[in-house]
Amino acid sequence: MIVVAGEALVDLVPTAQGTLAPRPGGGPYNVAVAAGRLDAPVGFLSRVSTDLFGDRLLDRLHAANVRTDLVQRGTEPTTLAVVGLSDDGSARYSFYVEGTADRQVTDPGPLPADVRAVSFGTLSLVLEPGASTYERVLWREAERGALTVLDPNIRAGLIHDPVGYRERYDSWLAHVGLLKVSVDDVRWLAELDPEATEGEVLDVVRDWQSAGPAAVVLTRGGDGMAVLTGSGEVMSVPPAPVNVVDTIGAGDTVQGALLAWLHDHDALSTEAVRGMDSGKWVEALTFAGAAAAVTCSRTGAEPPFKRELGMT
Repeated sequence: MIVVAGEALVDLVPTAQGTLAPRPGGGPYNVAVAAGRLDAPVGFLSRVSTDLFGDRLLDRLHAANVRTDLVQRGTEPTTLAVVGLSDDGSARYSFYVEGTADRQVTDPGPLPADVRAVSFGTLSLVLEPGASTYERVLWREAERGALTVLDPNIRAGLIHDPVGYRERYDSWLAHVGLLKVSVDDVRWLAELDPEATEGEVLDVVRDWQSAGPAAVVLTRGGDGMAVLTGSGEVMSVPPAPVNVVDTIGAGDTVQGALLAWLHDHDALSTEAVRGMDSGKWVEALTFAGAAAAVTCSRTGAEPPFKRELGMT
């Protein structure tokens, strides 16, 4: 079983009528929905409000066959993210996070013995007191031998202590089995120039891999994806063709699809990820890219079901 740990929130997404439509979201939440829709056995670890938004968030998890045994409920309000879209469909976010439910998550203790992989990322590793709780889960599950998967998914506007966050990120790497980062994440985390070349980005990624992760997946927006494999080889795949409506949830879909692919190929362990050859990585990234393309073809974070990818 896979557990995805982190925030659930509501995205307020622009409509053609100039209004804002509420849509369930949050990076880890989207990852869980994506993996569940691709028929992976997945559960969600978070704290979700008892307000109407929280009820809707849970309903959508159930519809995606995501288990909610580890979901805590609280009377605090649901986090809101106001989404702005640029002409190319890329998204920017403004967040309303004070006193919200997902920040108040408590330590669930050791996860069930059948949990083989745990995924972390986004706001949940930034906003206290929840960030320290998820960090403890990361350390404990890595020590237990589960595959730990990290997507920092940087939202710089909410990181009020960049130096402290970068130090904390560096401390996680020794406990991470699979790292997924965007080119923009790397540039921010490593304090590179915003126009830093891919070669400079890959130099940073190699340093990070030497600190712990068995492999690093690099998302490059419209240029597709690459991976630094366990053997140190860099493999790239082009983007899947798509008419982009918006990019909300695209990276989360990649994360969820990778988890589903690893499950389907009995590769949910650090050792298996480290041992994947170039052919397997091309297959995995192509699958994840196809799933993300479907998400980009529709409004909001709407990952595909397995049947939509021509899978049985």
